[in-house]
Amino acid sequence: MNPTILLLTLIIQMSDSLYSISAMSIDGQEVSLGAYRGKVLIIVNTASECGFTPHYTGLEKLYRAFKDSGLVVLGFPCNQFGSQEPGDEAQIKEFCRKEYDVTFPLFAKIDVNGDSAHPLYKLLKAAAPGIFDTAAIKWNFTKFLVGRDGAVLKRFAPNTAPEEMADEIEATLLK
Repeated sequence: MNPTILLLTLIIQMSDSLYSISAMSIDGQEVSLGAYRGKVLIIVNTASECGFTPHYTGLEKLYRAFKDSGLVVLGFPCNQFGSQEPGDEAQIKEFCRKEYDVTFPLFAKIDVNGDSAHPLYKLLKAAAPGIFDTAAIKWNFTKFLVGRDGAVLKRFAPNTAPEEMADEIEATLLK
């Protein structure tokens, strides 16, 4: 098969499979990612006791600035890095609301690496490997940009401030 056709086929399959994945909201409701079809997504693994936790402020600013244009930020708390997300869902939700006025969708705590990694993160890591083509998430606040078609477009390192992503988000929203 032609390599270009094979690549396009894989991209379409990954797009469709992203929308077939479900996750538990922070309130315990099952949410199909298909609900976000046609939106530009920032998917991020979060933690409340991390040096990057202030990224919540920038993520919320991006969400508020671009949500009317079709951006949705999806936060997935994870306790796999230095046990920096020790709380339960109610504690995480209260922390995010009180400390950072987070209004974007938050989900129940998940694993992003290892055998118990959530299917969403298995897909994200396969579609956008990190530095030196390693799949593993290295730390909290790794961010993924997903296009309106469900294609994973880019992976951003934890130290990439949300405001540094604004131009790429805006360009993706215009596509």
